[in-house]
Amino acid sequence: MTLNVTLMLTTVPDEDAAEKLSSTALEAHLAACVTRLGPVHSQYHWQGRIESGDEVQLLFKTSLARAAELEQFIQTQHPYDTPEILSWQVTASNAYGQWVNAETHRPIHV
Repeated sequence: MTLNVTLMLTTVPDEDAAEKLSSTALEAHLAACVTRLGPVHSQYHWQGRIESGDEVQLLFKTSLARAAELEQFIQTQHPYDTPEILSWQVTASNAYGQWVNAETHRPIHV
């Protein structure tokens, strides 16, 4: 048996921004895990010019139920004006999918 989870990728300018964004998302249970991929070197069009620079990629693993909320969180907390936010659904092993769902389950306040 397998379960679907969401992977969400973004890039940030440095390790400090990576730590802040990933830690805050984990504390809010918006992601079960965040993997830092990088540093990476990016080249891109920006305001009529070709730019380049070193960045850190972050790969978030979250449940389907929390994906939209995680995207909104990244959008509002990201240091860039136009952050890269890419997401896709993947098939995970049953055990891993259950773990992601459990870790991103919204806490119930009594």
